[in-house]
Amino acid sequence: MLTIFAIPKPFIGHIGIIQRNAIQSWLNLHPKCEIILLGDDHGVVEVAAEFGIRHIPGVQRNDYGTPFINAAFDVAQRLSSHRLMCYINTDIILLNDFLPSVRRVHERKRRFLLSGQRWDVNLNESWDFTKPDWEAQLQGYIAKIATLHPPTGLDYFVFPRYQYHALPPFVVGRPAWDTWLLYWTRFLRIPVIDTTQTVTAIHQNHGYEHVADGVRGTYNGPEGKSNLELAGGYDHIFTLDDATLILTHQGLKRPNLTLQRLNRQMDIMPILHPRLRFVMKYVKYLIYLMSALYRKVKKLHGVK
Repeated sequence: MLTIFAIPKPFIGHIGIIQRNAIQSWLNLHPKCEIILLGDDHGVVEVAAEFGIRHIPGVQRNDYGTPFINAAFDVAQRLSSHRLMCYINTDIILLNDFLPSVRRVHERKRRFLLSGQRWDVNLNESWDFTKPDWEAQLQGYIAKIATLHPPTGLDYFVFPRYQYHALPPFVVGRPAWDTWLLYWTRFLRIPVIDTTQTVTAIHQNHGYEHVADGVRGTYNGPEGKSNLELAGGYDHIFTLDDATLILTHQGLKRPNLTLQRLNRQMDIMPILHPRLRFVMKYVKYLIYLMSALYRKVKKLHGVK
């Protein structure tokens, strides 16, 4: 049904533990998924062999040794055995509410990008996936201590094979490429579907020792700045608040049209439809004048 592909970090220390947790959770999905690990970092070959999953070496890297996202997407889509693809970060544990959500969307939409918010949790030890109730125990654990990450955090993407071609040369593990993908999907008039309500994606918190200068180097270093430049700047940074549909337990629905969402839609309209940029400028000005007039009328009539 689905090919899951990922670019692991080196399997060293705590990062190694949580990556093994994540991979074992993917192996426990039903029905079984094809899993592809890409790259040549420490331990990747050995872990792929241990779990009997596919390994693809030699993913193109930049001068800092960081793999390119476009290269990973290209090779994974070319070698996949399934029509549906899932790119995922290797610190994310998936539960068995994942595939039913994917299936429900796939039955309704020919093209789509599916993603959702994650639950952040500290998990410092290997989880025992051999226990029959491993999932129930994990759900109980996260119910007590996990926190829902804001809609800016994007850790998994499900989409039909070959939906994306010739992506910019973003690098993995640095900001902007994932939020840009939401923008690009909407620019292509493809539905972006938020599955936060139906998918429990568990993010295992970790440090950034694998990156020079840690968190600061990840977000403010030259690779992060390059990713943001490739994305076209902050205008092209979209979040799950910009999703066109929400998957609920009752089915797909459109997000509620709040004032905040209406303002956001006005802001991104000229970004998604560049020809409307000139028109939207005057529409927003007209709305501003009407709002000012409305407030003045209320004040004259003593309405609070």
